[in-house]
Amino acid sequence: MTAAAESPTLAEWSEPDGVVPRGTLIVLPGRGEQAGIYARLGRRLSADGYRVLVVPEPTTDSEQTTERVRAVLADAGSGPHPRVLVGSDTGALFAAALVADGLPGVDALVLAGLPVASTEGPAGWAEELDARTACPVHLGVLDGAAVRRGALAEPVPAAWIRTAIPERIEIPVLGLHGTADPLGTVDTVRDWYARLGEAELVAIVGGRHDALNDQSHRTAAATVVLFLERLRAGLPEIARRERVRA
Repeated sequence: MTAAAESPTLAEWSEPDGVVPRGTLIVLPGRGEQAGIYARLGRRLSADGYRVLVVPEPTTDSEQTTERVRAVLADAGSGPHPRVLVGSDTGALFAAALVADGLPGVDALVLAGLPVASTEGPAGWAEELDARTACPVHLGVLDGAAVRRGALAEPVPAAWIRTAIPERIEIPVLGLHGTADPLGTVDTVRDWYARLGEAELVAIVGGRHDALNDQSHRTAAATVVLFLERLRAGLPEIARRERVRA
């Protein structure tokens, strides 16, 4: 398995040596996040054979992010299909907006902590950390230089909210949302997902805003892998829980 950090805004994790890659995940970070925040997720998903590439977070330079995403999608050497955009926070909203606006070459979306409206953000750094995660490891990463302090207090771009029209997204979508996310409850996003043609919304019990990196990060990653495996197989289900008692 290889991992290469090209810069604070770009990173890549490849499948283990000898393993045929099973798909390509393009990660769009949320407000103020650098690529290193997704190292744990990248290592875990790449271990299952999925190539993971992190692009610059879009609130800093949306044109640069769009160009990078388009370049990855256009490059056959970047990785095989399915090619999936994975976004967190405003990265999730921007990914949805790109697809709704007609971006070609994307097979599915994974959206974590999706903001469907601009809400009042945390008042200070301690409050921002508390809003993001209860995971001590992720707290340590955030408290370093991996995120721009105060980013969650910045408004969600209204243009992205207007563009990310669910009815215009015609590919499968997996949503992950923490039940303790202070920036928006599961109920606030349920209607948005209900308007999609093909969608799953998974509530991470007790999870906060950074749904991919919170205390239940293993469960979140496993949920993503199960979605990807069904996507690859073209099946509504692969493993089914059976009743053992009448």
